[in-house]
Amino acid sequence: MPGVDVIVAALAAGATAGMTESASAAVRDAYAGLKATLRDRLRVRRPDQPDVLEVDETEAGVWKARLGPDLLDSGAAEDQEVVRAAQRLLALVAADRANSVDVTVASNYGAIGAFHAPVTFHQGPPVPPTPPAAP
Repeated sequence: MPGVDVIVAALAAGATAGMTESASAAVRDAYAGLKATLRDRLRVRRPDQPDVLEVDETEAGVWKARLGPDLLDSGAAEDQEVVRAAQRLLALVAADRANSVDVTVASNYGAIGAFHAPVTFHQGPPVPPTPPAAP
């Protein structure tokens, strides 16, 4: 993946993750760090727009349209420090997403306890209890 694509994907992912309360401090810090790393390079390219990174755009395509040429012209797309910071942010966002899952339970069908393996619940009609044996 070319440097520009990695950087804009990371900016979009960081903005998306930053909008949730569940984003880890590591994700927020990595997002802020990537923006800080890019800020000086882009300030030179866009002195009239010093806050070009201070938007929370969640679409990589929008970031690419806004910053793509500047990332190339400034050399940020080839700067290994910048690309590594973007890759690190993408990895952290992916890990955060993998660690949080929303599950809505309407009924537990009598299951209680902690399950540490895949569990399947068959939600068919209840089976009536077996009648007691005749004396």
